Amino acid sequence: MDFLVDGKRLEVVITKKNGNKNTYLRVKDDLKIYVTTSSFVSDKKIRNILIENEKAIFNMYQKQVYKQELKKDFYYLGKKYDLVRINLKKVTLGENKIFIPEHFDLEKWLKKQASELFLERLNYWYHRFSREIPYPSLTIRQMTSRWGVCNFKLKRVTLNLELIKKDISCLDYVIVHELSHFIEMNHSNRFWNVVEENYPNYREIRKMMKDY
Repeated sequence: MDFLVDGKRLEVVITKKNGNKNTYLRVKDDLKIYVTTSSFVSDKKIRNILIENEKAIFNMYQKQVYKQELKKDFYYLGKKYDLVRINLKKVTLGENKIFIPEHFDLEKWLKKQASELFLERLNYWYHRFSREIPYPSLTIRQMTSRWGVCNFKLKRVTLNLELIKKDISCLDYVIVHELSHFIEMNHSNRFWNVVEENYPNYREIRKMMKDY
């Protein structure tokens, strides 16, 4: 089965399971529509569900296209740079270009930059935090569905490596968000009050990050 989205025919991948009561629609980074539903739902019914959710599918598709466009370009701290490979021994950041040596491992460089900057910003926000909290250890790794994680028991904050590509305000907000979980482990009003104490314009940053 395929389905027309924005003038393009997208493949529909259908998974039917006996235990499923609901139907779930997703557009993944391969630009295919994934449908998970009950074994008793016919293909005709699935087609009708796709038509009923055409707008939502279009939005999911556009979001994945946008993410793919971001991956084609090099972003560092929220700014787009053109990659230029020349005979250099180290990375040099220009106004709109980043000059890197031939056969250079750019991902390894990004990880090094992140390990230094993320720790610096974690220390900054920890020392000015409005409540008394334990000093957390820091882990940095690639994550697909979260910008950060707070492990209360292990007193550890994990940050998504992708934050090195975003504006530093995004990194700061995520750090404050995770530190706030040492006070409130859920996302209650009390939690957001703690976030706001430390990062008053957090709503603006959250809105911006939803576009990523």
